[in-house]
Amino acid sequence: MPLTMAKTGEQNSVKKVGGKEETRKFLGTLGFVPGSLVTVVAEIAGNMIVGVKESRIAINREMAAKIMV
Repeated sequence: MPLTMAKTGEQNSVKKVGGKEETRKFLGTLGFVPGSLVTVVAEIAGNMIVGVKESRIAINREMAAKIMV
């Protein structure tokens, strides 16, 4: 399922990152790689604050939809 459907506070494992090569590389540099653990910290107006690799990162709904957990 896409990260946008994950519940707040629930820890998930990244299964796949979709999108164009440029998008996958960008998300990979942020820590969204297959096998990494992610937690949705908050969702505000469709945008998400996600905890990944001991950091909190804000991503928009479009980017979050490309991350499969």
